[in-house]
Amino acid sequence: MRLKGKTAIITGATSGMGKAIAKRFSEEGAFLILSGRNQENGIELERSLNEAGGKAVFVKGDVGIIETNEALVKAAISNFGKLDIVVTNAGKLGLGSVTEISLAEWQETMNTNFNAVFFLSRFAIPEMIKSGGGTILANSSIAAFKSFPNHAAYCASKAALVALVKEMAVDYGPNIRVNTMCPGPVDTPLIWDSAKAFDNPDTIVQETAKNTLMNRLGKPEDIASLALFLVSDEASWITGVAYPIDGGILAK
Repeated sequence: MRLKGKTAIITGATSGMGKAIAKRFSEEGAFLILSGRNQENGIELERSLNEAGGKAVFVKGDVGIIETNEALVKAAISNFGKLDIVVTNAGKLGLGSVTEISLAEWQETMNTNFNAVFFLSRFAIPEMIKSGGGTILANSSIAAFKSFPNHAAYCASKAALVALVKEMAVDYGPNIRVNTMCPGPVDTPLIWDSAKAFDNPDTIVQETAKNTLMNRLGKPEDIASLALFLVSDEASWITGVAYPIDGGILAK
């Protein structure tokens, strides 16, 4: 029960890595505010976690809109009285090169992947300070360091996120720790959508798995394990870090 009594906001919680993190945090005793755009999936996750003995509240919304983030922090305080942890997982691919992607798609990708973290942190940090501190964990990507064809908005937003996390770690330490995870290819719906940017979408995912040193795609549960460590007291001397979890891709 490494998170017993702590309140966490998890965005992008209705599928993939966010859902796995929510389940793991609930098992470890955290009180959860779950965010996502899919209300059906969100309500079902809330129900399953509560039936298993957890305490979770789903708040539907688009984190690319600033008001959604304010509502999430207010929900944490009204339901659980404080805020200790923020984990941002909501993501959008925004496929296309600079000359091909629409301006609307570029802006939505930047809002979801980057601005949303700024929005949520802006409201969360004052509440964390009130309670003596906390930790923010943003889910970035190896795309912050490695380019992929026709992923201009995605790569740019993830790289910007790494810089923002380091800056917040400097500005708000020592009481608030801020880190980012940088996953490689994880078996979630996002990777299958990402494959559409390649000439061989039917085989690229399988080839990508074989290209890791571990010879497999990551699992959402792999990411959840790292997230748990980074927000727990076991990582109390870790801040300002961009932590790759990629099966060894960046080592090659």
